[in-house]
Amino acid sequence: MKVVIQRVKSASVSVDSELISSIGKGLLVFAGVGKDDNEKEAETLVNKVLKAKFWPDENGVQWKKNVKEIEGEILCVSQFTLYGKMNKGNKPSFHEAASPETARKVYDHFFTKMSDGYEPDRVKNGVFQAMMEVELKNDGPVGVDYCSEDAAVTIEISTNLPKKEPKENNADRNPNEHELKGSYEFQIPAELLQ
Repeated sequence: MKVVIQRVKSASVSVDSELISSIGKGLLVFAGVGKDDNEKEAETLVNKVLKAKFWPDENGVQWKKNVKEIEGEILCVSQFTLYGKMNKGNKPSFHEAASPETARKVYDHFFTKMSDGYEPDRVKNGVFQAMMEVELKNDGPVGVDYCSEDAAVTIEISTNLPKKEPKENNADRNPNEHELKGSYEFQIPAELLQ
């Protein structure tokens, strides 16, 4: 599962020009479900989103407070296009995205857990599988050396991390097989070189 989080001053979702949800200061969370994702992964991302420190403290020190600590709001929007790939040609493919049934189940669990983990009236939702119009006003970091004043805070978090290479099991190795790793230096006695 993937989420793209944007720190916002405000955000809203409309469907067919009708306002569905809106928030003030807080997080706009686009959530995509991959074909192998499950509810446990949704819960992992909910915990990360709720604990992520995206705001400064009272002294202006960046990255010290999370959305709960600033009493912000959260707008969740389902977004299968987070799994779009453009490896070949110019047309995106979405083969890594979950089927609509799986995506709805996992996304609904994600939204429910987000509401349960915070205050339900501060967590809003878009409309699953609808053509949504999303409007937002970004909230960028101020006074940070590596960000301009009008930069937007946009972070991607994914549960689909690259798998580590399995370590070789010594029991599976041929005992007669000798493998040299690294570099070795041998000194040959001078008398053998004559």
